[in-house]
Amino acid sequence: MAGNSTLVKELREKTGAGIMDCQNALKESGQDVEKAIEHLRKKGLATAQKKAGRETNEGTISAYIHPGNRIGVLVEVNCETDFVARNEEFQAFVKDIALQIAASKPVYVKREDIPAAVIEKEKVIYQAQAKELGKPEAALGKIVEGKLERFYQESCLLEQAYIRDASVTIKDLLTQKIAKIGENIAIRRFTRYQLGLE
Repeated sequence: MAGNSTLVKELREKTGAGIMDCQNALKESGQDVEKAIEHLRKKGLATAQKKAGRETNEGTISAYIHPGNRIGVLVEVNCETDFVARNEEFQAFVKDIALQIAASKPVYVKREDIPAAVIEKEKVIYQAQAKELGKPEAALGKIVEGKLERFYQESCLLEQAYIRDASVTIKDLLTQKIAKIGENIAIRRFTRYQLGLE
């Protein structure tokens, strides 16, 4: 049993899930921590999807100024209630998101925010690059799609790897927070300022 409590502790540290959820996940996965993490992620995703339609009219705006005062971020993150907006975990999440934006320079929150004209322009560039490298005509579509996926991962905040744990995307992190806090949470908008750049 002592070994089990060690696994529960490890799982809680890695996922932030509650004790009972960790115990159940370990039981379901035969005491395999990696499988238990996967189990909790799936459960968190299901919980988050149930909450996704709920209105988020509360929240907070957070500011982050990078040491040296050359990069600044303003971000708005919404939740359902004022109670959660004041919650320490929610506030810490918002600060992490501001730090992510400062470090990783996303341009959009999600891929749906990207104007169609921007996507078309990227496709034309990728197709020209592939042709320049002498890639066969039949492979161009797949090459363009692959490069477009990388573009989304760099440009869209929700698709970026989390700077504190590259195995998790910001979308995964958001799902975990929704499951843990118990309210729908939405990253609404942000502005990133860098000295000397428009």
